[in-house]
This record gives sequence, structure tokens and C-alpha cells, in this order.
Amino acid sequence: MARRSKRNTPESLRVELIKLLTKFEEKLLDENLREQVKGLVPANHLLRDLGSSLIKDEDATSARDRILSYLRKYPGMLLDGDELMVVAGISEYARRIRELRVQMGWPILAGKAIKDMLVEGEVIDSASDSNRIKTDTYFLVQDQQDKEAAFRWNLANEIRKKKISVKDKIITYLRENVGKEINGEELKYLANDKSEWARRVRELRTEDGWPVATRQSGRPELKVGVYVLEENRQAEVHDRKIPDPVRVETLERDHFSCKVCGWNYSNRRAEDKIRNLLELHHIEHHASGGKNELNNLITLCNVCHDDVHRGNKSNQELKELIAVG
Repeated sequence: MARRSKRNTPESLRVELIKLLTKFEEKLLDENLREQVKGLVPANHLLRDLGSSLIKDEDATSARDRILSYLRKYPGMLLDGDELMVVAGISEYARRIRELRVQMGWPILAGKAIKDMLVEGEVIDSASDSNRIKTDTYFLVQDQQDKEAAFRWNLANEIRKKKISVKDKIITYLRENVGKEINGEELKYLANDKSEWARRVRELRTEDGWPVATRQSGRPELKVGVYVLEENRQAEVHDRKIPDPVRVETLERDHFSCKVCGWNYSNRRAEDKIRNLLELHHIEHHASGGKNELNNLITLCNVCHDDVHRGNKSNQELKELIAVG
């Protein structure tokens, strides 16, 4: 059975470790390899005890608790696996991280998922260069536990086994969780850990017209690594052709709010079950030659968008709304 770390005051452990290492000089002079190795065993144990004792939380009695405590002190920051190994006091820290993610719902991204997202244009605030991300790099998306995560992971496991494409697995999963914040690790798992998952999510939004929102695609309040299928329906074919940079530029100009009623994601109310997403509308219809350009697009909530399509706002009125700024 693996030895459990024994926590104590860091200073007393440091002093004891120095004594052991000082005494180890005798082992080096003896040149007996086995005795040298055996002489380092207590020092190795003490070093692990010292690392695990750095976490002051009284409730952090297990390796998993200590890892979580450390992650929660640095949400939104890239942490090396070696750091988590030190505070865990065990070498099998990666398994404990998976338990935190799958069983307890902590939104922890690992290096592979982070790199996949960076390649597809998603921005992680503390990481601009994907080359410095390692497999054992970890990132706590937000200091908030997701109580439904265990259920979703079971669902993801069922969908993962289906003999369908990666894109179909992802959209099936998202449609089962409309409006919910989905972690990138969940989507990577659905794709059997293949790096294409992030590209498929982008294609679902830009080519297939599914309203999959991210922080980079026009929902700045979302955390890095979070995906939300805003509504269980695809956009009209012509609306799928708006390039992401133009889409974001339009949303920024309109302050991420409906230009007719002022609705946005930050002022939405739980009792309002009708308004649930922002859409871009072509003032001069795309089918009639209207271009995917800033001066031909306006941000509308889904309710006002439907109202405009019923003819209750003229093109001139819409142009005046975007001219106001």
C-alpha cells in the first residue's frame, strides 16, 4: 500500500529533512548503492510530508482535498502538474484531478484540451503560446462546483460509445444540455480525446449554424473553456456565413445588447423564459444580396428578431438604430 503523507508544521519537517540530508554524506562516502538508495527513502517521505503540509486548510486531509485547495487559490491560472504533485504528497495526483472533475464537478482543464482550444482561436488569458502548455498543465476555469457534472459525464460516456462522427457526438451532447455551461474537457472526452474536437465545435457554429457560444464568439461573461448551446435550433443557411470577426465586431458595436429592446445576457431575468439569446440580423437580406458587413448587421434578441421578420420594423428604422451607437 502506498504511504500516506504525514502532515506537520513545515518548519519542523524542513529541519528534520536537513538533518537527514546532512547525514546522507556518510552514505555517499560508503559507496554502497543500495545503502545510498535506502538512505534517501526517509528523505523522500519527508519531502512529500513537507509539500502536503504547505496547505494550511484543516479539512484538506486527503491528497484530493489538498489539490483542490491549491487549485482554488489560483483559479484562471495555468498550473504545472509538479506543483499539484508537491501539495498532494503522492505521485498519482492526475487520478485525483480526474475524480475532482468527473465525480465532483470541478471545471478543471488539462493541457491537451487547452492546446486544442488555443489552436482553434479560443484565448486563455494566461496562455498566448500553445508551445508552453504541457500535458500535465492544469487550469481551474472558475472557483465554482458544478453539481450536475457527474450526471453529464455519465451521459457523455454513453454518447462516446456510439458509432457516429465526432461532430455528431458533440452536437448530440450539447442538445441534451441546451443552455448549460459545458466544459471543454467534456467535449474532448466525447471525441475520444482526439484533438479535432475544438475544430468540430467551431464548425458546428460557423458552418452548421448551431448557436454555440463561447467567450470569444460574443459571450464575454463566459469563462474560458466554457461552451453553451443557446438554443436547440440551427440558424438560417444565409446567417451561417457571417465570419466570426464580423460577428464579434457587430456585437461590440451594439454593446452585446438587442438594439430594439436592450435585452442582454447580463440583465436577463429567470422569469423571462422567452428571450434567451442574441442573433445578428441582415438589414438588407442576405438572400437579396445584403452583405456580411458591419453596416448591414444589427444585434437583436430572438424575440425582436422574429418581430422584425414579421415586418414590424422597416430597414430604415433598423439603420437609424445602429446609427445612434
